[in-house]
Amino acid sequence: MLLRVLVLNLIVAAAKILFGYASGAISILSDGFHSLTDAASNVVGLVGVRAAGQPPDEDHPYGHRKYETVAAAAVTVFLLLVVIEVLRNALNQLSGRSTSPPSITAASFIVMVLTVAVNLLVIAYESREAKRLASEVLLADAMQTRGDVWTSLTVVAALVGVRLGVPMLDPLAALVVAGFIGHAGFQIARATTRILSDQIVIAESDIERVVMSVPGVLGCHHIRTRGSADHVFLDLHVWLPAEMPLIHAHDLSHVVKDRLMARYPQIADAIIHIEPPPNRDIAD
Repeated sequence: MLLRVLVLNLIVAAAKILFGYASGAISILSDGFHSLTDAASNVVGLVGVRAAGQPPDEDHPYGHRKYETVAAAAVTVFLLLVVIEVLRNALNQLSGRSTSPPSITAASFIVMVLTVAVNLLVIAYESREAKRLASEVLLADAMQTRGDVWTSLTVVAALVGVRLGVPMLDPLAALVVAGFIGHAGFQIARATTRILSDQIVIAESDIERVVMSVPGVLGCHHIRTRGSADHVFLDLHVWLPAEMPLIHAHDLSHVVKDRLMARYPQIADAIIHIEPPPNRDIAD
């Protein structure tokens, strides 16, 4: 499914980039690069889906989900290069170093309108399939493509201005597109950095609230979560009565684990360490 969307995004990007170079309209060219970022996001989604389907093995006991993070980091580098190229073209035209005016014809508008129509079809398709499959990946991609439609409409407005004798609108629209691409790159970089640095995913207070709802538990500490928002690893220490038989303590720890994973289905695994309370006052 994501593969079909990837093909459509590549067609849209190629049409804009080729026509942007041919016409000299850097706003169209920039929007083509913007569409290319959608294709890159689809690649990350495909990598994530494929990696998620691979079970843990001897070399990867925690699974393969971080391959998706690595792919996303590579996309961030790609987006940085795209922003540099877009800014270079726009600033060259604004400064007068690029003297050739863009050739805005009826074909320019036809290309933009057709690509907007394709994006609208992608949005409808992904939204429908996301609802049917309960897929967060497809829903997020549909939301991103919806933003691309507004970017393309901004470019169309700029092209209208160029046809009316305001050529400055072409590089200005390119700067707007560069801002969108830069924002997308920043969001991806922030998400990948959070995962790679093992930033906390679920608040300790939320975990503690669920743990303390289990009868017999005296307390908990050393709560740690890491991973992505939809694939979390959790470990914590749970205080149980010192006189509780080991088999009962083991069973109770599984009750804690089951309740946590029921409350937070994004938890892939939870490790519960059993401990006596730090002092007898808690047990009493």
